[in-house]
Amino acid sequence: MKALQFLLLAGFFGTFIYASTHLPPRGELDAPMHRAESAAGTPTAGHHYIRNAYADAHTDNIVTVVLGDYRAFDTLGETIVVFTAGAACVLILRRRKTS
Repeated sequence: MKALQFLLLAGFFGTFIYASTHLPPRGELDAPMHRAESAAGTPTAGHHYIRNAYADAHTDNIVTVVLGDYRAFDTLGETIVVFTAGAACVLILRRRKTS
């Protein structure tokens, strides 16, 4: 059993090393993440956020603009899910046995 675990761990480690060596160099202008258009020819959301963040929200911090303005409903939904899960855990763990 330990040999199987070791082989799986070695396989995952090898996959991560292989994937990380084939990433584009940091700051390369021709990398896909820096393109204004996707491979399908549609504009990317990141390019829009970077170009229009200050004009839309008048805030210098792009992260604040993206999370607070562009993705506010999504962030609110994630917060509600985490709060609900936490409240459910508290309620389950506080249950008392009835005798």
